[in-house]
Amino acid sequence: MTRLLRYVLLALLTVGLLIVASANRASVTLRLLPDDFAALFGVAWQIEVPLFLVLFAGIILGLLVGFIWEWLREHKHRRVASTKTREASNLARELATLKDQTALPGDDVLAILDRPRAR
Repeated sequence: MTRLLRYVLLALLTVGLLIVASANRASVTLRLLPDDFAALFGVAWQIEVPLFLVLFAGIILGLLVGFIWEWLREHKHRRVASTKTREASNLARELATLKDQTALPGDDVLAILDRPRAR
C-alpha cells in the first residue's frame, strides 16, 4: 500500500512539474552581473534559457543548500553519538574480559558456553 501511494505521489509530482515546465517555456536572459557592473568590470556574460530551467535549478540549488546546512548543523550530534558508541564498545569489551577473569564455573562445558563471542 505504501509503495502504491509513493508511486501515485511521484506521478502527481511529475505531472505537476511537466505542467509548470510547459507553461514557462519562454526564454529568459540570465546575466552574471547587472549592466552597470558588467560595463565597469568588462564582463558581460549572459545566456538564454527557458524559464522552467531557471525555476527547477533554483529548487535544486535550494534543496542542496538546505541539505548541506543541516548536515553541518548535525555534526555535533554525530560526533557525540560516535563517542558514545565507541565508549559503549570499550565498556562491553572490558566487561567481557572481567567476566572471563572472575568467572569460575565448575564445568568446562559451561565455561565454553558462557565465554563471550568475539565480534
